[in-house]
Amino acid sequence: MGTVKSSRHPLLRALSRLTAGNEQLIAEDAQKASAAMGGTPCASLSGRRRASVSGTLRTVTLRPRAGVPALVAELFDGTGTLTVIWLGRREIPGIVPGAAVRVEGFVGCDDGRKTVYNPRYELVPATAAS
Repeated sequence: MGTVKSSRHPLLRALSRLTAGNEQLIAEDAQKASAAMGGTPCASLSGRRRASVSGTLRTVTLRPRAGVPALVAELFDGTGTLTVIWLGRREIPGIVPGAAVRVEGFVGCDDGRKTVYNPRYELVPATAAS
């Protein structure tokens, strides 16, 4: 008799979803949506490299830095978060909490968090993100 991998057997996968916590289910759904949009998972990002990351914006805030306006967003893809900062911007149409986006830029580390400044971005339609 062969072994059954828990992630592939439909009954075990369904049982796993029934017993999983809410945070885990949200992360799994976010991972699926991000994988459909393409890009590198946040957990796989290493500092000082160009990367394309897809996910959902959890927060969007205006936080001036040294007198310069800065729009700061937290991108979540189910494997982790990426801080996205647009310097010199107070708002960007479509960049709101809950929006599905794909960002591309140079990932660095700022205060121990993976951060990308002034990335190229693309709003992903809801049908492509789900």
